[in-house]
Amino acid sequence: MNDDIVARRYTNGEYAENNPDWDANDSPWKAERVAELLAVHDLRPASIVEIGCGAGWVLANLKACYPGATLAGYDIAHGLPKLWEKHGDSGIHFVLGNYLEQSEAVPDLVLVLDVIEHLGNPFDFLATLSGRCRHAVFHFPLDLSAVSVLREAPLLHVRRKVGHLHFFTRGLVLALLEECGFEVIEARYTGAAYSAPNRSLRTRLAGLLRRMTNTLLGDAGVRLLGGETLMVLARPRATS
Repeated sequence: MNDDIVARRYTNGEYAENNPDWDANDSPWKAERVAELLAVHDLRPASIVEIGCGAGWVLANLKACYPGATLAGYDIAHGLPKLWEKHGDSGIHFVLGNYLEQSEAVPDLVLVLDVIEHLGNPFDFLATLSGRCRHAVFHFPLDLSAVSVLREAPLLHVRRKVGHLHFFTRGLVLALLEECGFEVIEARYTGAAYSAPNRSLRTRLAGLLRRMTNTLLGDAGVRLLGGETLMVLARPRATS
């Protein structure tokens, strides 16, 4: 992985320098959205793996929801083990490495939260993952919108600061997952435009406009103004 030009920004410390908290402040919010989605479908996984777990706080928050589950987090960034030490008494197992190269038993649930947009080859990743999970929850930022295309600067910003290489709408997300061997069970907007934490006053005001537009126009409103994220519950598509 160290020789991968895309992965290098995570293994050489570049990403950590630009994002020192590894988005830890958003983790309780993400964990809550995951738990809500699983509850709707009456899923209580006994084993959970998170790919690209960062500092590990999503798993730490999910531990309270699934106290009997075994939890494991995988990431390739070399500086993360120091941050994982904060979870030493949690029982969460952290691994510095690529989950898809491991030989452990397939878990009930794999979390892939804000990962796909960073990958050099999301198609190969997802096709391989479809053989290494029973259910998966994905979280995608929907950076692509009419406004972001017209301005372009927001797209270049997230590419430079947080390494988003691929940009999505809801339709593009669903097409990608289905093309790579997944059956989508549910896809829902998270309300990030107006409910995600740590937003500036300007962002909160824009969120109000987005909320009104999304209420009136639905998917078209999201494609127009952006600012949303999509959470998807999926499972590998059955093959004959």
